[in-house]
Amino acid sequence: MKYFLLLLLTLQAVAQPADLVLKGADIYTVDASRSWAQVLAVRDGKIVYVGETDSVHSLIGEKTRVMDLEGKMVLPGFHDSHVHPASSGRELMQCDLSEARSVQEIERTIRAYEERHPGQDWIVGGGWLMTVFPEGQPSKELLDRLLPHRPAYFASSDAHTVWLNSKALEAAGITSRTPDPPGGKIGRDARGEPNGLVSEEAILLVSKLLPPSTSEEDLQGLLLGLTHANSFGITSFIEANATEQLVTAYQRAAAESKLTARVMMALSSDPQKGLEQLERLIALREKVKGPLLRATSVKVFADGVVEAHTAALLEPYLDEHHKGLTIWPEEIFEPFMVALDKAGFQVHVHAIGDRAIRNTLDALAKAREQNGNGGHRHQIAHLQLLSPADIPRFRELGVVANFQPLWGYNDSFMRKLTIPVLGAERSKWLYPLKSFHDLGTVIVGGSDWSVTSINPLEAIQVGLTRTDPDDPSAEPLCPEQALELGDLIAAYTINGAYGMHQEKETGSIEVGKWADLVILEKNLFEVKPEQIGKVPVLMTMLGGEIVYLREGVRI
Repeated sequence: MKYFLLLLLTLQAVAQPADLVLKGADIYTVDASRSWAQVLAVRDGKIVYVGETDSVHSLIGEKTRVMDLEGKMVLPGFHDSHVHPASSGRELMQCDLSEARSVQEIERTIRAYEERHPGQDWIVGGGWLMTVFPEGQPSKELLDRLLPHRPAYFASSDAHTVWLNSKALEAAGITSRTPDPPGGKIGRDARGEPNGLVSEEAILLVSKLLPPSTSEEDLQGLLLGLTHANSFGITSFIEANATEQLVTAYQRAAAESKLTARVMMALSSDPQKGLEQLERLIALREKVKGPLLRATSVKVFADGVVEAHTAALLEPYLDEHHKGLTIWPEEIFEPFMVALDKAGFQVHVHAIGDRAIRNTLDALAKAREQNGNGGHRHQIAHLQLLSPADIPRFRELGVVANFQPLWGYNDSFMRKLTIPVLGAERSKWLYPLKSFHDLGTVIVGGSDWSVTSINPLEAIQVGLTRTDPDDPSAEPLCPEQALELGDLIAAYTINGAYGMHQEKETGSIEVGKWADLVILEKNLFEVKPEQIGKVPVLMTMLGGEIVYLREGVRI
């Protein structure tokens, strides 16, 4: 009897008019069978019907909003599994060097910014590309010439190196006698004098002196970041390094109903504090709970980046003959990872070099050995250089492979700063997505914006072609590691939802899930691979509500 009543209630619910119907579309559901549909219906923010046009008429009532999409493509909302919207939004409000492609353009941008902000104690900005400068290294002398009277602080595009002038070095007390801090590196010239570059943990020597941002500035930066993310179809993301200050901004956005995505925050951790910070992280996790916001992950930096020679390698760099650096002291790294796992956190690890990746896998293996398999779906992000022997361990340990597919092509960083210092043999294992996929490892996609573009379609294009998105005729990077279109879409939808522990709620277009949707101008399966990154996003919906509408689009 109870099953009959349940069926009756379900049929009655389905028979109720929908709030919204999308019809005439190419709907790629990304469900288990990768099925297609023509129409979907939404009620109270959730999908109540997916199927053929003829069967939806009973759901259309007087107040139902019907959109005829005339052959446009509908996908589940994109999941960006590694991104920094709040800090990236703040960067847009500072001296942004991300569009500069020459030293002259950098100079013009800095001069113009200084003239517009005569009262600032520090000139702060970022986004400069290493490839603009010889050997990837700008000089403090250039900044001294541009900014002789105020300290200057400019983070590189990858945020692992900061460029300083002499005033900033002086303010931080950095001299030729200052030792490299643990996990950090102070750049030096041939005489041993600071050259204006600091990397990894050495950045903290200076960043602690920067004027703190206000709560209003933090919120404004976050809102700018959210708007940018929504404009590319992103409805869920992992905030990949949430300081307590950023946590407050996210909480405020949620409380004011301004949070336009589902967010899982990876809380910042400090290698100098080790296990003593665990109680604070647990308390912060318990404090952050809501329908759109969670703080169930912790960010851990295992190493730096290849371009600055701070990525941890199994074999030495070819030019400097050392193996890079690890951010955490070895005696603390593994116990901290084990403790996070035991506390129920999903660990989110930055690991670029093959030694950093192996160390992380070893630590997660120890966590499984001591704590059992908790199903936390730990993630290792970036995965630039792999030892082939370590690739099978991801599936064995249940670790999610968090790639940035946009990085997998022969750009100037690869040609000038990466392949020459790794050599041809190691460079065969740069961003090996296909090797992971063929073993059944869960692959998710992220942008790491503002390091590079937040556009998932551009990343999908490169994942397909392994070539420069602006020059499709260029030589591909490890073309055997390219993925199929359906697999890349899955990385940014259902796999991303799995990585965020929300695959029962989002990630595919199925009855009962939230109507988190992105509407594209064209069907990606009918577009040339080299054009996918340019397909416009027309609309983004979160729970059936429009959070982005392209200018000029009428609905």
